[in-house]
Formats: sequence, structure tokens, C-alpha cells
Amino acid sequence: MTDGGCLRSDPTWDLVLKRNYIERLKQEKNPEQIIEELPQLATCGYEAVPEEDIVRMHWWGIFHDKPKIGNFCLRIKVAGGILKPHQLRGLGELSTRFGQSYAELTTRQNIQLHWLRLPILQEVLERIQQLGLTTKGGCGDTVRNITTCPVVGLNPDELFDPTPLLLQVSQLFDDIPEYSDLPRKHKITIGACPDWCNAPEIHCEALIATEKDGRQGFALWVGGGLASTPRLAKPLGVFVEPHDVIPVLRAILDEWRSQPRYRVSRVKARIKFMMDDYGPEAFRELIEARLGRKLEDLPEEPRPRGSTPHMGVHPQKQPGLYFVGFPVFGGTVTGEQLLAIADLLETFGGDFRITRQQNFILTGVPEGDLDRVLKAMAGLGFTPGGCPLRANSIACTGDPYCNYAVVNAKEALHKLIRHLEEVFDPETMQNLDLGINLDGCPHACAKHWVGDIGLQGTTLRRRGQAGERVEAFEIYLRGGLGPNAAIGRPILHRVPADEIHLYVERLIRAYLAGRQNGESIQAFFNCHSDEELIAIATGEALASPVKPPVSV
Repeated sequence: MTDGGCLRSDPTWDLVLKRNYIERLKQEKNPEQIIEELPQLATCGYEAVPEEDIVRMHWWGIFHDKPKIGNFCLRIKVAGGILKPHQLRGLGELSTRFGQSYAELTTRQNIQLHWLRLPILQEVLERIQQLGLTTKGGCGDTVRNITTCPVVGLNPDELFDPTPLLLQVSQLFDDIPEYSDLPRKHKITIGACPDWCNAPEIHCEALIATEKDGRQGFALWVGGGLASTPRLAKPLGVFVEPHDVIPVLRAILDEWRSQPRYRVSRVKARIKFMMDDYGPEAFRELIEARLGRKLEDLPEEPRPRGSTPHMGVHPQKQPGLYFVGFPVFGGTVTGEQLLAIADLLETFGGDFRITRQQNFILTGVPEGDLDRVLKAMAGLGFTPGGCPLRANSIACTGDPYCNYAVVNAKEALHKLIRHLEEVFDPETMQNLDLGINLDGCPHACAKHWVGDIGLQGTTLRRRGQAGERVEAFEIYLRGGLGPNAAIGRPILHRVPADEIHLYVERLIRAYLAGRQNGESIQAFFNCHSDEELIAIATGEALASPVKPPVSV
């Protein structure tokens, strides 16, 4: 926060501890130590575990499922979303044995299991460690799973392969204790995909591959993030060579975590608020001062070529090999499916890769095995073609697991897309290249702020029904990532859940009828005022055929 153009003086640690419950909790006991106490806690029963220790378990990716009756969610970090067949098999076994054969692919390229009871958590965590994976830093005030393009190292169009650097950075921040005591969660992405499929625009720190004077390196963008106060990351105007990435990332984290002002309030702790306070130029100066040297200027920032979820069959840069992207409706898979896919991967030595859109990709498929692999996957319920809406749309964990959600996000997304598939002909759906981002609460895990159509769950008190509260949605429009990245705006409020499919259908029909020269749905919404979009969605009016963009 600024006062007359200057930052106010730092608060005292006494004030931090007085106002911030989580900071007191961290001071009383390092959350990472809770893993050593897990066996003892298990013998007591979950009812006897202090709430403070339940919170500390978040640092190891362990969450109390809703309702709080002793079932836990476990978030398994997968650096870059890349799993070897034996790792996938191990997770499939854990899912079928302990997690009611249910697993979630997340937007941070993790895998989540549910239904885990406290007495078996130690066994599950030991097995995950044996697989070469970890849950450490799955949540809490840590560096979260570091993401990238799911076909990193395989994409013929990528500028270079940043995989070794990504793995090095991921290991570093897991190993150094100081980085598990940040003011808040911190999300980093490192990518060289020309389509920016890893969404650098909404990350706390994003390293975006670029070139300068024939040298390969990265542009650095800082300060993105969503939740209830969304921000797009801002470029610092610097060129960072690969060997300098770790010193620069550490300098940013060290500067942020050293300022008590970002620990007073959880609501204002994310690094995006530090960027708000300083702005890109002053922020860069802070980092340079901590490094003790100037960073190299980058005269021109890279821009994304387009957008893609990497679905379908594509040749890899390795001759004779292909990767195949499979949409996953809502990101949910069964343990049996994971086991069967692991069996299939082992026949040709490929990888399983999780995408930001909650889908997966099989890599390293020899050309001669493509037909066999596609047939086997179809038998498991996965096909690489079909409606792009399924591949592009995402939903948060939602009810019945998440303690914050007020709607069953995955079920709502299923119902909505199935309705659209019923009312639009197959050819229309095949060409409907847009996505719906559906969240169960304002935390924006499914990123409703930047969806082509964003839906955020809420509730509505209906008249004439004794004040009964029912599920409802806020509708966000004009958001997007890529060349025209923008934060969407809530246009329609408290739309009853049993009517939301009609509102979305009307918006899409108006877009299909009124779009000009193949414009995106974001551009179409920008050409209409809030009042016009409300009239379209409620069925009171049709879209105007041609209009200039509306200032928003």
C-alpha cells in the first residue's frame, strides 16, 4: 500500500503475529515437522487432532475432505505433470486400494486422491516417496508444483527444452526450508511453448522462453494470480539466461518474504499485491539491489502464437514418435484406468503427462503402434477427437469434497456440456473451440476469471419457497488468456443452477450467429455492452449483428 507515492513503513512482527493466525501457527511449530508426528496423530484418531495440526498438514498436501468426518484429500506434486509408467501404476494402486478408485487431474498438473483415512496416510506417503514423487509443498505457504507445457521436450515448435531447469528448480524449492515459510502460496511456471499453454499470464512468476542476439533465455513476468482479486502478471523487461534463473527466482522470493507488510493480512499477502505496490520498474530495482547487479534488458517481450490444449495425434520432434492428447471430462479418472494406461505405456516406454486443462497426454508412441494405442484407449473410454469444449473446459474439485465449494462443479460442468451437445449439431460442436471454466466458490481454482465463459458457484434465496437457498452461478465474460489476455467481469448474477444451461446456450447461439470474420467469443462479448449481454443471456434480446468494441 502506498501513502503519498511512498511505501509505508514495515509493520512490526508483533503486529504480524497479532493479526495473522497462520503466521502464529508457523512460529509455534514448523508445519513441515507435522510429517514426523503423523504416526502419533493417527493413533489418536482424527477427532483428537488439534485444528492447528490439521492446518499444518496442508504443507504436505493433506486436506480434510468435506464433511469433516475423517476423510482426507492428498495432493501429489508432479513436476511439469510428467509421470513414468511405474509412477502412474503406483498412483493407480493407491487410488484403488485406499481412495475408492477416484483420482483428479488438477490445473497445476498434480494428481489428487480422496477418501484417505488418517491411519493409512503414513503408508500412502511412504509409497509416494518410493515412487520418486512427493506431496511436500502441495499446499501451504510454499512454492507450489512448478508447471510447464505438457509436451515439453517433445514439441517440434518449442524454442528449446527447459525440462532439466524445471526439475532443478522444483527440487531446489522443495529442499530449502526457508521457502516453506513464504507470506502466502507462490506459483511458478517455466515454459517454451509458443502457444503459452501453461498460462504464464496468471502466475506469480513466469519464465517465458525467448531469444536475444542469438542467445536462448527467458522473459520474466511477475505478479499474476486469480482468487478473489485477479491480476495478470507484468513483464519486468529483463532477459534471464538459463544459468541465472535460480539466482533471480531466489532473489524475488527472498525480497518478498523479507517484508513483514506482506504477512499482516492473508488477504493481501500474495506477491501480486507487492507488484501493485511497487510497479514493474521499482520491483525490478528491488530485485537488482538484492542481487547486487543489474539485470539484462529485454527490448521486446515475447507474445503467444495462439492457444492449444495439445489434444489429438501429433508428431514429436523425435523422428517416428507421436504424442496423443486425450480429453478428460472434469479431470476425473479411476484407479483402474490409471493401471490400464500404465500397462499400455510400458509396452512402448512412453510417459503420462497431465495438462493445465485437466487432460492427459501419452507420449513416445511409435508410429506403428498408433492404431493399437488408440484402440486400447477407446476401450478405456478415452478418444483424442470429439468436441473441443470437453478438452478446453475445466471444473474445480467442488462439492462433495471441498470445504469452500457451494456447488458440485464437476457435475454441473458435465450437465452443461451434455446439454450443449444435445441442442447443437455435431458439426457445430466439433468447431466450437472455446472453454467453460466452472468454479464452486470465489477461490477460482478453475480460473473462471479467464475462461471464455466463466461460472462461479454461489447461492440464491428463491421467493415463494420459504426462503429456500438453492445453487446458483455468477457468469463472467470477456476474460481470456493468450494474445488478448484479460480478466473477465461478472455480467450476470445469481443465475439459478437449474437455468444456467439456458443462459450459456443463448450466449453461444448469439456468438455463432453474430460473430464476424471468425472472431473469438471474447471479441464478440467485447462488442456488446453489459446490458446487451444480459438481454441475450436472459432471452430478452438477440445480439446485434455488427457492433464496434465496447469500452470495458
